[in-house]
Amino acid sequence: MSAPPVDALLSLVGRTALVTGASGGIGAGIVRRLAEAGAHVVVHCHTNRATADRLADELSARHVDVDVDVVQGDVVVVQGDVVDDAERLVDEAGAFGASGVVDVLVNNAAVQPVGPLGSLTADDVTALLRTNVVGVAEMTRVVAARLVAAGRSGAIVNIASIEGLQPADGHSHYAASKAAVVMHTRAAALELGRHGIRVNAVAPGLIERVDLAADWPDGVRRWQSACPLGRLGQPDDVADAVLFLASDAARWITGATLVVDGGMLSRSTW
Repeated sequence: MSAPPVDALLSLVGRTALVTGASGGIGAGIVRRLAEAGAHVVVHCHTNRATADRLADELSARHVDVDVDVVQGDVVVVQGDVVDDAERLVDEAGAFGASGVVDVLVNNAAVQPVGPLGSLTADDVTALLRTNVVGVAEMTRVVAARLVAAGRSGAIVNIASIEGLQPADGHSHYAASKAAVVMHTRAAALELGRHGIRVNAVAPGLIERVDLAADWPDGVRRWQSACPLGRLGQPDDVADAVLFLASDAARWITGATLVVDGGMLSRSTW
């Protein structure tokens, strides 16, 4: 594969990108950046449809649902469960673009409840793993199957976490789920590379969100004092990493986990 010119390295023009869990925060940042790169972007939500619709309206000249007179170039919303509804979500998203398939999948949907290990029930752990791990595996399976059947290459980017590499107190089940995402990324890359499908992950550190400083002031202060770059991450920091891995700039990168944490993991833990 020859290298595209520099001004086209990050272009996603003509590609359909599906971002799960995209109604706010990191997901919304990813949607905005991929749309800016020229992708036809499908915004997935599970329950927060109103917020997803507002995001689509922000980025579209005209917002329509995927099942009603889709106009290529719009940003649209699909709603459903990433496990139970994976087949439908992927098919609706694929119908939105010119290729008929999802060319770029960003597995961002996740939950992050916290609590000490001794307080967790089997149901707590099962519910978290269902979204954070099973959802990633199922969406990846379906998108890859559609790409292989169509004879097309593609890119899958999973949103992991630095907690998949270094756990935090009270986050045992979350850290375990993100470690699973990191290893699933490598395993999927191994199997799908022969089909021209690249699979990578982004492992963010602490990303700023509304009310984070008010909800966790001590944690934010500790992060800022310990982080080599001295600040919290922003959704755009993660979105730029996703765009890189989804684009032709990363055409010979697969099975990798790109840490986006301001250098936090470079610190000694002892």
